[in-house]
Amino acid sequence: MGRADARRAQAQESRRAAKSGGIRRLFTWKKLLGAFLGIVLLAMGAFGALYLYVDVPAANAMAERQSNVYKYSDGTVLARTGKGVNRQIVDLDEVPEEVQHAFVAAENKTFYKDQGVDIKGTARGLFNTLTGKGKQGGSTITQQYVKNYYLTQDATVSRKLKELVISLKVDQKKSKDEILAGYINTAYYGRGASGIQAAAQAYYGVDAKDLDVAQGAYLASLLQAPSQYDWNSASATGKRLVKERWAYTLRNMVEMEWLTESEKAKLEFAVPQKPKPAEGMEGQRGYLVEAANKELEKQGISAEDRDAGGWTFTLSIDKKRQKALEKAVEDQLESKLDRKGSKIDAGVQAGATSVDPKTGEVVAMYGGEDYVKHYINNATRQDYQPASTFKPLVLASALENESRTQNGRLIGLNTIYDGTSKRPVVGSDTPFNPQNEDDRSYGPISVQRATNSSVNAVFAQMIVDVTPAAAKETALALGVPDKNFPERPAVSLGTMNASTWDMAAAYATLDNHGKKVTPHILKAAEHRDRSVKPAAPKREQVISRASADTVTKALTGVVDAGSGSAADTSAYDAAGKTGTSEDNKSAWFAGYTPELTTVVALFGEGDGGRKQVSLTGTANSGRANGGGFPARIWADYTLGALGGGSDKTFDLQDVERGEVPPPPTPSDTPSEKPTPSEKPTPSETPSKTPSETPSETPTSPAPPTTSSPPPTPSTPPTSPEFPPLPGGGDGQPGERPQAGGAAPR
Repeated sequence: MGRADARRAQAQESRRAAKSGGIRRLFTWKKLLGAFLGIVLLAMGAFGALYLYVDVPAANAMAERQSNVYKYSDGTVLARTGKGVNRQIVDLDEVPEEVQHAFVAAENKTFYKDQGVDIKGTARGLFNTLTGKGKQGGSTITQQYVKNYYLTQDATVSRKLKELVISLKVDQKKSKDEILAGYINTAYYGRGASGIQAAAQAYYGVDAKDLDVAQGAYLASLLQAPSQYDWNSASATGKRLVKERWAYTLRNMVEMEWLTESEKAKLEFAVPQKPKPAEGMEGQRGYLVEAANKELEKQGISAEDRDAGGWTFTLSIDKKRQKALEKAVEDQLESKLDRKGSKIDAGVQAGATSVDPKTGEVVAMYGGEDYVKHYINNATRQDYQPASTFKPLVLASALENESRTQNGRLIGLNTIYDGTSKRPVVGSDTPFNPQNEDDRSYGPISVQRATNSSVNAVFAQMIVDVTPAAAKETALALGVPDKNFPERPAVSLGTMNASTWDMAAAYATLDNHGKKVTPHILKAAEHRDRSVKPAAPKREQVISRASADTVTKALTGVVDAGSGSAADTSAYDAAGKTGTSEDNKSAWFAGYTPELTTVVALFGEGDGGRKQVSLTGTANSGRANGGGFPARIWADYTLGALGGGSDKTFDLQDVERGEVPPPPTPSDTPSEKPTPSEKPTPSETPSKTPSETPSETPTSPAPPTTSSPPPTPSTPPTSPEFPPLPGGGDGQPGERPQAGGAAPR
């Protein structure tokens, strides 16, 4: 190598050395430390500014949104309502302590000691977010609560930074119990359940307060991957992973001394129940919820209060009896209808209300074929006539007012009336001469027999004897609403408007020996912030026990030997009354046992509910009267509701038998040869002579005298007890008032 080459090599080496020394001088440990500290200080300054800038916000809209829960009387869930969320917030003290510990053991063992954040986990989460790996990364319970309650689920750097800051602040402001409660109430558990209460119901069918440690450990484990870990839909891998997570949770509980090793060894994996569809408004649920909501408004809980969510409403509906009623309607009516092929069947609507006569609680209700198909509640609608189910209330008023016939006889079960069809009423300024069903005449007939066969002529005269105004007063006191309720003789045939709920109130009061029964469907209304106790219904005596019990005695005859015989069975003691309105637009059976009062009705509905149509031809059965489908539904339901029957009997006191005129004597009828008569028994055997003689001019108020000859009945009785003729009915076909009269509508 020449000198020139050596000099060039030396120069190059000198330049490399100079460059290396410059780099070393630039990156000395002091300079590196200073730069690091500068970055740290800059980060701290930025974080400090962020800490000051970011406040704890108000809760997000979804975090506080809750559903309302409606329950049967036994506490099982009937329905949930809410704005797209299944959540019911509970206080932490309602969650068993071992279940609380399971969540801490599964998610954040240091929860009770940390400051609310996990720096490593947050850094890992930030890195995963920046590198596009999703939301993986550890977070404390406090951070997860903050994310659920205050923020969103967005996987962004800004959200993670806010989460960190807010978590520090929340940890300083709130207790660990408050944070844990917030976490388990806002977390999503799968199956549409947000919060531990909804999750407990969705996975185990119990309330959160009834969870055990094995169940709690599963729910805590579930939070890591709700869809993957749902036992019902999980793959074999998912099931293995969730069981491992469940075991991991229990091991941590032992480590934290919240569970002993021996207790852990006894635990078995808590396999959850199969998922159930969300309780919606289909079937009868919508009708029951609607009825409860109407009652809630009367109790001061407005729709706005309900819509805020978080309520638990317990209804008086007995789950078993409700199912029995639904089954009875299906078996005795719906299974026989051809709703698609028959125009008549398509318009048939059933409604029913069943009441405990001792408490007034509505234990079962049938509102229609399906709430989502037919929104009108057939149990509470008041646009149809109750027809002849009103007649017992006319009798109740006569008894309560100690009314007398036009001949001055005290009205009771053995009192004799003229049952001649189209007979003009006597003593009324409003002419009225109703036709009996099938235009059959009964001649002299006792009130008991007239009730059995629902003889229109008798009750038309009876309401005149008691006066329509007095009868209306009694009916209103018993519970019939003042809807289209004129004070005229025609109202004796039930031409006002009432619902099955209304008539159940009246009949339950009779069942309760005259003490007022007000049906109600709400037992309790509870919210985590307050509770509302429904007002106790008044239970005053609205008619005497003697009057009520006498009507009950009369109605037992309807079931035993009258138009309600389809409801008769040896399995229980029953009283009831049939009813069929004008043109067969509605058909009713109202009845009761010593333990249960139930009213069933059919309504003919046309043009989407905008008009009333005839029920005649329902299920190809001819005239659909109250003694048919309604009575059979009533009997089927009552048998099921009473568990196959009951040995309880009516405790009747002071039954009013009434007065009957003595048989005619030669001196009373000198122009006729007297006919020998059996000596009547005042308590049971009425005389053959009617209690009154109808005047040819119905507007004449003057009663006939006892010396006037009795009218000649169109169908003379065959025995002193006047058994009803075949075809006795409950309807109002062809009521024909004279000029100026009020026809039933």
